[in-house]
Amino acid sequence: MNLMPEHGFEMDFDEEILRQGELISDKLNLLRLEQYPPNAEKGLRLFTSAEVADFLGVTQNHIKKLHLEGKGPSPEVSSSGRRSYTAQQMMELRHYLDKHGRSDFKRYVPHRRHGEALQVVSVVNFKGGSGKTTTAAHLAQYLALTGHRVLAIDLDPQASLTSLHGIQPELDKNPSLYEALRYDDRRISIKEVIRSTNFPNLDIVPANLELQEYEYETPLAASNRSSPEGRLFFTRISSALNEVDDRYDVVVIDCPPQLGYLTLTSLTASTSVLITIHPQMLDVMSMSQFLLMLGGILQSIKGAGAAVKLKWFRYLVTRYEPTDVPQQQMVGFLQAMFSKNMLKNQMLKSTAIADAGITKQTVYEIEKSQFTRSTYERALESLNAVNGEVMSLIHKAWGRK
Repeated sequence: MNLMPEHGFEMDFDEEILRQGELISDKLNLLRLEQYPPNAEKGLRLFTSAEVADFLGVTQNHIKKLHLEGKGPSPEVSSSGRRSYTAQQMMELRHYLDKHGRSDFKRYVPHRRHGEALQVVSVVNFKGGSGKTTTAAHLAQYLALTGHRVLAIDLDPQASLTSLHGIQPELDKNPSLYEALRYDDRRISIKEVIRSTNFPNLDIVPANLELQEYEYETPLAASNRSSPEGRLFFTRISSALNEVDDRYDVVVIDCPPQLGYLTLTSLTASTSVLITIHPQMLDVMSMSQFLLMLGGILQSIKGAGAAVKLKWFRYLVTRYEPTDVPQQQMVGFLQAMFSKNMLKNQMLKSTAIADAGITKQTVYEIEKSQFTRSTYERALESLNAVNGEVMSLIHKAWGRK
């Protein structure tokens, strides 16, 4: 295929798209340098005492009292007396409360206890645009802000979750999970591909285009009768996570928007699954095909030991507009069929979420002052309700009340 530019000579399509891809990459890197000076690494805003109180589960007056008594970390105090804490200070305050709190029943540090298994939450959908990456990012960050030790894994070669955390795959040259899954002698430990983020308690395994190699290599390995590794491909993420089991409480995996070997390997490593769904007819039809195909494939490999045993799975309605009557009807339709498997809360469609994404941020990162108060608070309330419900399911899986 050739292109005929206006200046009259032909240009090969492959050369043109490579050139344009490099141009976009260079521009994005310039924007990153401008946004996160001096070294293009993301920082994190301060959190108000009200936000800190919400994440810790205490009153704002209690936070104020601790500061006035000189207990815990010292916040930044504005001229009007408003207190603000860094995310690191919020974590320190959590540990202080856990150590010095009066109640024997409340635990401020929700780390795994003896006998509680690592929880692996896969966020999946067969169709792009369902809010899958947005869901995974906000869930991972919320769990970190509420005191859990979290590992986010970007399993999508398009690397949107990676980009949201300030990493530009084609320039930063970070290895992906593929390096811990590959079938040759160059495979490395997952410990070598984990990176810290701008959130305390939250690490990430970045993605890049090399992840796609797993999709090509797995069927070849599976057909190699002299080696059992390919036939047991579905154990590879579980095996990798065993190496860091003691470091985390929850793993959140952002799966690719396709039903390939990466998604299947993620699902068989999972203790729970979130299926995102946009409440429109075409999306529900697409989800129907996804579920039929997924069920059929899982049944066909079940004989090889790839049974998916979940503590829970839920459908999450995303980009929901409560005033849209057809969407209301679609949500009612889904709830009538899957009442036990629907999250009670929906992720609302919000300009705050969309606009934050434009600058590669989440609602938990972006400054409240950039939005009208009602828009921001509505988005935050929606996200906290969804993520809080998921957190409760995780704690229930541990056997906690």
